[in-house]
Amino acid sequence: MSTVDYEQFIAEDYSESLHAGEAWSDRHYTRCSFREAELAGLRTERVVFTECDFTGADLSRSHHVASAFRSCTFSGTTLWHSTFRISTMLGSTFQHCRMRPIQLQEVDFSLASLGGADLQKVDLSDCRFRDAILVQADLRGASLNSVDLMGARTTGLRLEHADLRGAHIDAMLWRTAKLTGARIEQSQAVAYAQASGLVVG
Repeated sequence: MSTVDYEQFIAEDYSESLHAGEAWSDRHYTRCSFREAELAGLRTERVVFTECDFTGADLSRSHHVASAFRSCTFSGTTLWHSTFRISTMLGSTFQHCRMRPIQLQEVDFSLASLGGADLQKVDLSDCRFRDAILVQADLRGASLNSVDLMGARTTGLRLEHADLRGAHIDAMLWRTAKLTGARIEQSQAVAYAQASGLVVG
C-alpha cells in the first residue's frame, strides 16, 4: 500500500497572502498562520493543516476533499458556500464564523468547539460530533441523520425542527438541548422519555 509523500510547511506566515482559486494537494502545513488570507475558491485534496490559524481568512467558495484541519483556529473566518467532503476538523475551534450555506459530507468534528455556531438548516448527515462542544449552537431545521453526537456538550443547543432520525445520542442531549418540533424515531422517543424520568412500558 502506497503512502502519500506530503510537501511540508512548518511555522510559515501566510498572513494577508493571496491564494484565491488555487489548487493544493498532498501538502502538510504545521503551525502556519493564514490570518486575514484571501483563500476564496481554494481547492484542497489530501492537504493537512495542523494547529494553523485561519483568523479572519476568507475561505468562501472553497472546496476540500480528504483534507484535515486538526486543532486549527477559525475566528471570524468566512466559510459560506464552501464544501468539505470526507474531511476532518478534529479539535478545531470555530468562533463568530460565517458558515451558511455550507456543504458537509462525512466530516469529523470530534473534539471541535462550535459553541454558538450558526448551522441552521445545514445537512449534517453522516457527520461526527463526538465529544464536541455545541453549547448554544443553532442547528434549527438541520438534518442530522446518522450523526454521531455521543459525548457532545449540548447545553442550550437549538434543535427545534431538526431531523434527528438515526442519530447516535446519549441521555445528556435529551436533557440539555431545545427539541421542540424535532423529528425523532420511536427508539429515540423511548430514550427521551427515560432521560426525562418517565417509566416506559
